[in-house]
Amino acid sequence: MINVFHIVSNKQWTGAEQYTYDLVERLRNDPDFYVEVVCRKHPNVLKQYRRLEIPISILPLKGVTDIDSPVRFARLLRKGRNIIHVHSFKDAFMAVMARRISENRDTRVVVSVHGVYKPKSNYMYTKLYKSIDCFVFSSDMAREAFLGKAKKPYADRAVVLRDSVCDSQIGTQVPDLRRVLGLDSHQALIMYHGKITAEKGIEALLGALTHVDRAKYHLVIIGEGQPKYKAKIKGFIVAAGMVHNVSLLGFRDNILEYLRQADFGVLPSIQPEALGISNLEYMMAGKAHIASNNGAQPEYVHDGVNGLLVPPGDEQALTTAINQMLNDTASRSRMGTQAQRDFKEHLDYPTFYGKMTDLYRSLLETAPVVDIEDGPE
Repeated sequence: MINVFHIVSNKQWTGAEQYTYDLVERLRNDPDFYVEVVCRKHPNVLKQYRRLEIPISILPLKGVTDIDSPVRFARLLRKGRNIIHVHSFKDAFMAVMARRISENRDTRVVVSVHGVYKPKSNYMYTKLYKSIDCFVFSSDMAREAFLGKAKKPYADRAVVLRDSVCDSQIGTQVPDLRRVLGLDSHQALIMYHGKITAEKGIEALLGALTHVDRAKYHLVIIGEGQPKYKAKIKGFIVAAGMVHNVSLLGFRDNILEYLRQADFGVLPSIQPEALGISNLEYMMAGKAHIASNNGAQPEYVHDGVNGLLVPPGDEQALTTAINQMLNDTASRSRMGTQAQRDFKEHLDYPTFYGKMTDLYRSLLETAPVVDIEDGPE
């Protein structure tokens, strides 16, 4: 049996936490694996993982200066064959140190890189990168951004394993949004879901909608963010006279059930996406969506075929795309059907899960990247 420890230290529930949740949910029912979550004592995250009824270890997880966490975590690694799967480089420091303290050579450290990053070149991070057994990137674009043109010494440990999503039924029942919002049959239900942050392009979306006939749509925004930024968004909605056309629902469980009620989605991220879990969710739900073309989205969203692509922050292009979705319902339906077909054929969860567990097994069949007694190089 292989012991898998997923380490997550965020305060809020984001795409990385959902990625972990879905993976842990399957690992707990797989006889070849024992799985445990290691996280901080944050209610927004803990309440979600507790639904899985799995062991949870609560640690400070304060980063590179945190000495307590690796000492305590090392106790779980003394025996057996272990995979430490972390989801940020900050937590990777703790994982590498805990492996060294445990002195268990049958322990490997895997980092899923949930974003588009360039490697840091300082001494501490250089040692960290050399101590990681495998870097998992969700797209070719994310891998290339991290490795750059120069051949990195850890390039052979950097793999692309495209993320997926699944329909996790948790939490409360989902209301009928059209009924609750009092929408007419001719009004399209447009949806954005994800973090409520500036880099997600929500201001560009709202700006574009000021140029769209308000009788034709209602926008639902699902997600959480910093109160200050949410207040800014609400202020924009009021100032633009859009209070009857935009609803902010906050964080919601069972997101696929909400997406299935949408006519189409809009994910106008300004910051390049390493993959875009929210994009995959629209595809899984069989819904066409509008996405930015500045990240990995063009690797699976094909403009005019299974969705629409626009330049990031371009309100005019976004307005044009929204009007196209509103006015050409036949094309919208066709793109949604194709998106779902593409998801099932190329991006489904069983394929992702099989590749991830094969990776776990293969790592334990090879030697660790460093001599644990010598510590990270």
